Amino acid sequence: MSINLVLIGRNEGDRLVQALAAAKGQAQCLVYVDSGSTDKSVSAAQAAGAIIVELDMSQPFSAARARNAGYQAAQRHNPSTFVQFIDGDCQIVPGWLAAAERKLRADPTLAVVTGWRSEMYPDASVYNAMCDVEWHRPAGPIVACGGDMMVRAEAFDQVNGFDPTVIAAEDDEFCLRLAASGWALERLPLQMTRHDAAMTNFGQWWRRAVRAGHGFAQVGDMHAGYFSTERKRVLVFGLFLPVLAVIGAAFSTVLLGLVLLLYALSYARGVRGIRSEGLPWANSLQQAWFLLISKFPNVIGMATYALRKFRNRPPEIIEYQ
Repeated sequence: MSINLVLIGRNEGDRLVQALAAAKGQAQCLVYVDSGSTDKSVSAAQAAGAIIVELDMSQPFSAARARNAGYQAAQRHNPSTFVQFIDGDCQIVPGWLAAAERKLRADPTLAVVTGWRSEMYPDASVYNAMCDVEWHRPAGPIVACGGDMMVRAEAFDQVNGFDPTVIAAEDDEFCLRLAASGWALERLPLQMTRHDAAMTNFGQWWRRAVRAGHGFAQVGDMHAGYFSTERKRVLVFGLFLPVLAVIGAAFSTVLLGLVLLLYALSYARGVRGIRSEGLPWANSLQQAWFLLISKFPNVIGMATYALRKFRNRPPEIIEYQ
């Protein structure tokens, strides 16, 4: 099996130790890229026998930059046809690498194959549970996927890897450029990684939603039409309707009532959608509420991107852990 595995992280703690243990022996070359950790991440990776790449702290961090650096280091040490990327809070599932490699070898039109990610502790918090629902996507041809993916080196080189200026949804942006270059992408009906979101409080969830909004705006700006539905929903429910609600509260109870009705209808639609994933009513009601209010941090993230672009300032990483 001639696969390189690139694992990126920043202050992942025990999650990184577990990720390294799960990766041991599964790939020909294991590279760990550290983005300025202040814990024992680097020493843990050294103990696991990984090739270490420590990013220059004078340059802005991003997952995209880390993946590029890891790819380059892996290919220097062991030129390979395929490279698997995973995050430092994920554990690779045994058997995935071999299955993904077989698929890529069997279909030379494929640039990327990904699989199913699942949460290790979905019952630990409502935030973890929401991530578990978020990861479940149908198998088959896809437009984009998350950062856990196996990539054909030829395709990676053709599009010059990830864009290091993209601080959120950089994986979507990378996949879109691959597709634009004529490559196909596919999600296999196989377990790929187990993820530990470790989100235990509202603040973490809020910052993650801000980050998502930034991704909607930045990647949508780079690729016309992408994330258009998400951006419209954020603007309607995170900005336009709140403004109408304030106006209605001051001048028109009818207008205020209409706004509240629209929020209620959106909430009901969210409940139905989550219920369709097979979740119980109680979980669906709870998660739909967070889905509804996520538009407020989303709009902050979108506004942050717009302001930085207006001021001609580079994006800065938004951490939620």
